[in-house]
Amino acid sequence: MTNYEFMRWTTFSIMPTHLVTVRNDIKRLIKSYKKLGKMSVLDVGGRKSPYTINVPANITLLDVPQESGTREELNLGFTDDILATIQKKRTNIKDVVIEDMTKSTLEDASYDAVVCIEVIEHVEEDDVFVKNISKVIDKGGWAYFTTPNGDYIKNEGPDKNPDHVRHYTRAELEALLKKYFDNVDVHYGVKTGKYRVQGLKSFSLNKPFGTLKSIYSNIINRFQSRGVENTSQETAHLIAIGYK
Repeated sequence: MTNYEFMRWTTFSIMPTHLVTVRNDIKRLIKSYKKLGKMSVLDVGGRKSPYTINVPANITLLDVPQESGTREELNLGFTDDILATIQKKRTNIKDVVIEDMTKSTLEDASYDAVVCIEVIEHVEEDDVFVKNISKVIDKGGWAYFTTPNGDYIKNEGPDKNPDHVRHYTRAELEALLKKYFDNVDVHYGVKTGKYRVQGLKSFSLNKPFGTLKSIYSNIINRFQSRGVENTSQETAHLIAIGYK
């Protein structure tokens, strides 16, 4: 375990609810997988992904190169610095692929699973994107997605994210995934409100009171977010699993 992985491991339990939920879900899915040997997992859009750190699988990171403009402003895509350091910081990174998943050159059935966290809302050609993700998953595998909850959070007005193409409703996301996966589970996650917002603020040793307030808020929000799987309002995310 590297120093970076150890630091992440020791702090995961006090991180925002979305991060904790996703990691616990991924670990559960990996544990329940029946294939012998260590799973191969493609992390799409995972340039700095904290979601697959230390999980017991061989991880391949896939992302586009960072370009000037909106991607650079929002810190999206691979940079030279990330490429130079990521495999030194993490022990479960098997490979790094720089390409657009809508133009995938990966072989069919080349991975056991795919993780795609807060990415699909950025993709114009979402149908091709999901189709290509499905193609690279071997039979018996799964894909795990999260995205903003379009039943409640509308990407409109002065707070519109310029890099979000759409926010899916539960029905829309379910319909898209059912085109390419045998079984689909789409549900809501993470209660919205002041505790979620405070918990998303960065931790800083220079601001101990603010850091403690964020940690406390994350713990409260964790309890608030229990049992919201069918709550369309005042929840921040859609969580979807497609099974091959």
